[in-house]
Amino acid sequence: MLVLVAPGQGAQTPGFLTPWLELPGAADRVAAWSDAIGLDLVHFGTQADADAIRDTAVAQPLLVAAGILSASALGDVAPGAVAGHSVGEITAAAFAGVLDDTAALTLVRRRGLAMAEAAAITETGMSALLGGDPEVSVEHLRKLGLTPANVNGAGQIVAAGTMAQLAALNEDKPEGVRKVVPLKVAGAFHTHHMAPAVDKLAEAAKALQPSDPKVTYVSNKDGRAVHSGAEVVERLVGQVANPVRWDLCMETFKELGVTALLEVCPGGTLTGLAKRALPGVKTLALKTPDDLDAARELIADHANA
Repeated sequence: MLVLVAPGQGAQTPGFLTPWLELPGAADRVAAWSDAIGLDLVHFGTQADADAIRDTAVAQPLLVAAGILSASALGDVAPGAVAGHSVGEITAAAFAGVLDDTAALTLVRRRGLAMAEAAAITETGMSALLGGDPEVSVEHLRKLGLTPANVNGAGQIVAAGTMAQLAALNEDKPEGVRKVVPLKVAGAFHTHHMAPAVDKLAEAAKALQPSDPKVTYVSNKDGRAVHSGAEVVERLVGQVANPVRWDLCMETFKELGVTALLEVCPGGTLTGLAKRALPGVKTLALKTPDDLDAARELIADHANA
């Protein structure tokens, strides 16, 4: 069984969309999305530098556009399940037919703007913990007032909170943690600091008309498969202020009997986690159109009955 996954913020790199726009009809399609959401996705995906695409309001719609575009280049795909990490959940909602492409991009544009505004209220950030026992680390973070914002599995945890709290973490690491690495993000995503963004996203979601997922949709909230389109949207709204439990998503993949994991553009992060947490599962990341033939072969070999 194949699971199709979409990465979250931080996966983008300067110019990563360039080769994808050379595919037939791709440039026109992305230009139409750009007009629909009021953001020049072509420019940011091809010419903008790393600082420009690090902006939350830019990075999030750019990632969803890239994910949808690269998945559609595969042709007809019938995965056994779909999931996305953080903002990648909106990409997954488009894969599952919960939202059409324009609705997904409109929602993620609102999400990015709202989260950027929330991040500007208090100086906050995120840091990755290298090494250590996850249970020990989570308890230590809570003692410091930090949130384990991403519990990614394979021993990877990302802490989020104020810059003062993160500085304290750097001086007082959990037992077994070798290093604390600051991440280049605008704020403490997936924490209570994002509460103002939840309110704005909830208002934007009222205009949506979601359909029920056509394939199994696995949620970051608790790794549970969600079968109602309305519940998917509800979870997408609340998720911006709640931790990402990618570890539980991968546990669900195991229970579903996954045999292959395909990560859409800009792939690499989630396949890396899967290689450590899902031994025996074949993985492939779509980085450029050169990967499409191998991806199609993987799909054919692991077609979902």
